[in-house]
Amino acid sequence: MSTNTIITIERQYGSGGHLIGEKLAESLGIPFYDSELIKVAAKESGICEEIFESFDEKPTTSFLYSLVMDPYSLGYNSNSFDLPLNHKVFLAAFDTIKELASKGPCVFVGRCADYALEDFDNCISVYVHAPFEDRIKRIENEYGIPNGKSKEMLMKKDKQRSSYYNYYSSNKWGDAKSYDLSLNSSYLGIDGSVDLIKKVIAMKESEK
Repeated sequence: MSTNTIITIERQYGSGGHLIGEKLAESLGIPFYDSELIKVAAKESGICEEIFESFDEKPTTSFLYSLVMDPYSLGYNSNSFDLPLNHKVFLAAFDTIKELASKGPCVFVGRCADYALEDFDNCISVYVHAPFEDRIKRIENEYGIPNGKSKEMLMKKDKQRSSYYNYYSSNKWGDAKSYDLSLNSSYLGIDGSVDLIKKVIAMKESEK
């Protein structure tokens, strides 16, 4: 199956959203960007990769840290020097997402990609969720997180992703109205989720 569609995936922690995006991109033969986006955005913007990682899908940071780290970000955009560092990092990622999407179909995971590409008519936004207990099992089994820490880790990650999305986007994280497709990965499975997204892509492209 060939496609001209860009797919963005927001996901609850432990729902398998990264794996779904990776398998979808592989099946369609198109580029996949999750943490890889950080490397591209850092290279394009001149902001060092470590700074991108420190702000990755985190909405706020301490004022002191911004003051200390800010000199390292100089060179990105002279017009943005008055912005907090976390905003500079977000805008650099935002611009990189648009640039990559303009080159052709691809899959983005997280980082408000759906918001960055809201003016692209060849984009499908997906939200991947799963029951709490299923996600706990996944992060314990797949990520090796100890049983005593898994619940706290899951809630922390979800809160970070939600806060980041709600902070920078005009939509609401996890609200079905914010996405073209919302799916339960526990119900569908990883491969079933990939197949469903591909069917939605085919339906969208058949309308043209």
